[in-house]
Amino acid sequence: MKKLLFTAAVAVLGFANVSAQEESTSSALTKGSWLVEANTGFGAGEFGHTANTGIGLYSVDDTTVWSVGGEAGYFIMDDLAIKLGLGYNDFDGASSFSYKVGAKYYIASQFPVQIDLTGASGDDVFGDETPLWLGLQGGYAWFVADNISIEPGLRYNLSMNEDFTDEGILEFRVGFALHF
Repeated sequence: MKKLLFTAAVAVLGFANVSAQEESTSSALTKGSWLVEANTGFGAGEFGHTANTGIGLYSVDDTTVWSVGGEAGYFIMDDLAIKLGLGYNDFDGASSFSYKVGAKYYIASQFPVQIDLTGASGDDVFGDETPLWLGLQGGYAWFVADNISIEPGLRYNLSMNEDFTDEGILEFRVGFALHF
């Protein structure tokens, strides 16, 4: 009996959450609104993603890599935002700057998918190479308030520069977004 009551309570809360999601996302993702976002990334690879516009900290074999950055977007139509991102990365004293240009679309106003181009520059870090990635990302937008969403998801960064690396990087990300 307890299992049945628990299952019923979870179902009712789930339906209530979907209804609240529909109401809260209606104004947050409309044409003319803005998006400001910070992401955390937990990536595969030796130090994760070397062109990061999010917040990250990696430490491997006494080498510490940290990054800080953010992204902003403008909704050119309902559920579709054009985004720009900037970031600063430190690789044990050597630094780089990152940039990102892309688009983010919210399927059913709840499932964000993103495609972007991410690059980095920093002579002390990359030498003569200019790393460049094509990023593909998908997830879920949980609106905890009318203008605040938490967006967990998966991201794959496909290397566009074989001279720098030919490896792709898979990341689990958690994004925190403000909608205006």
